Amino acid sequence: MTHWISQHLLSIALLAPLAAALLTMLIPAERKLAIRLLATAATSVTVLVAVYLFFAYDRAQAGMQFTERVNWVPATGISYHLGVDGISVSLVLLTAIIIFTGIFASWTLEYRTKEFHVFLLTLVTGVFGVFMALDLFFFFLFYEIAVLPMYLLIGVWGTGPKEYAALKLTLYLLVGSAFMLVGILGLYFLSGLHTFDIVELTRAAAVSAGAAKALFLLFYVGFGILAGIWPLHTWSPDGHASAPTAVSMLHAGVLMKLGAYGVLRVGLGIVPEGAGYWAILVGVIAVINILYGAMAAMGQTDFKYVIAYSSVSHMGVVMLGIASLNHIGLNGSVFQMFSHGIMTGLFFAIVGLVYEKSHTRNILAMGGFASKMPGIVLAFTIGGLASFGLPGTSGFVAELLVFLGTWRAYPYLALAGVFGIVITALYVLRVLQKIFHGPLDDKYRDLPDARTTEWVAISILSAVLLLFGVLPGPLSQLIGAGLRGFALR
Repeated sequence: MTHWISQHLLSIALLAPLAAALLTMLIPAERKLAIRLLATAATSVTVLVAVYLFFAYDRAQAGMQFTERVNWVPATGISYHLGVDGISVSLVLLTAIIIFTGIFASWTLEYRTKEFHVFLLTLVTGVFGVFMALDLFFFFLFYEIAVLPMYLLIGVWGTGPKEYAALKLTLYLLVGSAFMLVGILGLYFLSGLHTFDIVELTRAAAVSAGAAKALFLLFYVGFGILAGIWPLHTWSPDGHASAPTAVSMLHAGVLMKLGAYGVLRVGLGIVPEGAGYWAILVGVIAVINILYGAMAAMGQTDFKYVIAYSSVSHMGVVMLGIASLNHIGLNGSVFQMFSHGIMTGLFFAIVGLVYEKSHTRNILAMGGFASKMPGIVLAFTIGGLASFGLPGTSGFVAELLVFLGTWRAYPYLALAGVFGIVITALYVLRVLQKIFHGPLDDKYRDLPDARTTEWVAISILSAVLLLFGVLPGPLSQLIGAGLRGFALR
């Protein structure tokens, strides 16, 4: 039994949320505690597997490990092929942490609790599948499974103009999927290998230079829409702001990373010649993301929109690291994916808590909350410090690596992008001062601090930001091992 488990760890982590979603359908809707406990149990399994993978992955050997393969349609070269390298393991760990804490952040949700957890667990199944899949057919399938439940999760459980936000998000991401699908089919036929296997396609690199340029551009636009690249990012702030707390956490914390991961794994991994040709374009757009997102966040009065636009800015840092095409910059890019995922998950959890307790997201209508919410303000401060890269937080390590790598490739882009850190510090400190300090309005005299289940979410996320800020070596080494198979400058 132990041997079987060790041979199928990835399938266990992948299918545990899906199994829980199916079992949740059998539980009566009024048994909300049972539904929440089942979701907690399933996500606990994913956390345990992810932590095991983090420590058990052989960094010296590198490459794809814990692989599983079953031929599905041999005639067309489609197989259920799973595996992880250092990059995948770090993002699987990120996903496991975010969904586990997201369940606790949504513990008080009462409206259609059963259906909410079914869709949430289905969504995270797709996310795990993207990070584990080594077959482009299943990669695309899991990608769609991760994206499509967002429409209902925002449209049913969201706030504000939720139908508009849900439809806009879905349409944008479906356009991205069309670009991806054309690129995948192009790879399948132009490579001459007639296989969807990512490992074989990466090893062969059997497309012409012209085809590589066209294919990378397709993948960059297709995956980049989900990563929030400018000017195709406009779905993102609306989607973030309208989504319920756990969905915002997953949306910004994990789903946007699917886009950056796709550019890295499929774009750079399979057609590196195309990546080299378009790298300067990727870098310029990344800098626009950084500066535009930060300035847009600076001008918001809605607490959730501040965090939403900050995600656009921080994803620019991720894409800038990819544009560097060197080991340092790419290591920083993946480190930033992890760091930003945890940080923005913490931010959206706090936004949800503040809104639930104060019934407003208007920054100008709040003030003095620190005296009533000392735990929440501490968690927000930790997240804020990480967002503008204070030493001792994971954000510092990620941004340092990205800008060092970018300086080697494009010094002017590094100089321009680094101003985003200054603007980030301004809007984070502005929000901290406006919401948590200053005089307290009498109508907020009875505001409570975080409760037991809410403490679980914000404590874990805060601790992870500090842990990998103080001890970045294990994560950086893990990511570095995953980058050995890439054609770098």
